[in-house]
Amino acid sequence: MLWAALLLPRLGLDALARSVPDADARMQQLALVSRDQACPLIVDAMPRVREAGVRRGQTLAAAQALFPALKTAIRDPAQECRLRELLAGWAYGYSSQVSLREDDAILIEVGGSFSLFGPWPRLERRWREELNALGITHRFAVAPTALGALALARAQDGALVGNAATLRQALDALPIGHARLDPLVVEALRGMGLSRLREVYALPRAGLIRRFGAALAEHLDRLRGAAPDPLPLYRPPDRFHARMEFDHEIESSETLRFPLHRLVGDLCAFLTSRDGGVQQLAIVLEHDPLQFRQRAPTRLAIGLQSPQRDARTIFELCLLRLQASPVPAPVRALGVQAENLPPFVPLARDLFDEARGAQLDWPQLADRLHNRLGADAVYALAVSDDPRPEHAWRKRSIAPAAAPVRRPGPRPGWLLRRPLPLRGEPKRILAGPERIEAGWWDGGDLRRDYYVIETQQGQRAWAFRGIGGEAPWLLHGWFA
Repeated sequence: MLWAALLLPRLGLDALARSVPDADARMQQLALVSRDQACPLIVDAMPRVREAGVRRGQTLAAAQALFPALKTAIRDPAQECRLRELLAGWAYGYSSQVSLREDDAILIEVGGSFSLFGPWPRLERRWREELNALGITHRFAVAPTALGALALARAQDGALVGNAATLRQALDALPIGHARLDPLVVEALRGMGLSRLREVYALPRAGLIRRFGAALAEHLDRLRGAAPDPLPLYRPPDRFHARMEFDHEIESSETLRFPLHRLVGDLCAFLTSRDGGVQQLAIVLEHDPLQFRQRAPTRLAIGLQSPQRDARTIFELCLLRLQASPVPAPVRALGVQAENLPPFVPLARDLFDEARGAQLDWPQLADRLHNRLGADAVYALAVSDDPRPEHAWRKRSIAPAAAPVRRPGPRPGWLLRRPLPLRGEPKRILAGPERIEAGWWDGGDLRRDYYVIETQQGQRAWAFRGIGGEAPWLLHGWFA
């Protein structure tokens, strides 16, 4: 087996930055701080802030002295957890063995993926492109053990070790702080004058266990692959829920454009990982509970005619729906939810149809109109179960129709709005009579005998007269 360690060194900042446009100057002056109100500490900081000397573990007061323009945000572990789960779903599209055991990394078994996605250099290049598009700072390493890959990722981004012998050599040269040992153990080992893992492995095992316990020896064995390292494996959920919280109120749909784009991108990455699509989803606008206690979150439903997972298509539909609905109250959080995720079947495309890419086909156009104008404004026609010609059709949704209702006799292509007296007698009767007696249940009772006739002018028409044959002829439609 070969494990790829996806190390997330800026997880907290990445989780926060994904809801902020790249051009936002405040983000470049930002640092994450702990929730300790008595003495908040710096958890992480943007590059511009780090260049001024701000480091992890500093007090907020010390950081502000080094960088007076510092902006701060409180670290949100729940937000980081949601981002890790999103990335696990993305990784699941490449491997069925994905683990979230580590708080700042994702472990992915890639040995079985090379036959599908090509050798590691090609797969690594693809992963980096996709993670950059998601706005994720990352480091990679590949090794025969998961812990070994994690240690190498801290030391060298892009490290590749393919066998156990090479792994031993690579691990021996690493600082002991890279091995994910307990911080107290690392401090004690350094107090003994040890700095590299080779020096730790050189110690007598019995003495190491006697001083530090069996857990350290077992960890060192798992690091090299001398002992098994069972990992809890990730399984993707059957639905998608993602949200972004804001540190200020948003009152316009245009300002929600950027975070919505991020969330839709997350949705489509999730759909791709499970080879699924989405046909029904919802945008959820959450309002400040202190100001609007009686106002529930605003839900904007988006429907598609067939399952889709193209990010551009879904985002455009969501944006149309959002712009068509005024924001009813200031927004403090934005969410995208999809409960049902049907399989995705790509539509067939003509190989030589060059103009197809620049044109909207009917399902895409219908989806846009439906989400821009509303469900009541866009509809299709369907044959009604009511046999009365005046009630022969009804409105239906633009989704694919069921099998049409079949009528016992021929029907004209052009039905008149109301029957008109026929001028003169029919030249001849071509078909009929077809008797229609209906409507007694709603007060619209009718009893008619319908005929297909040829008029004196040679036209084919649909006409009727009352039962008994003595009432005058009435014209009700024309055949082509």
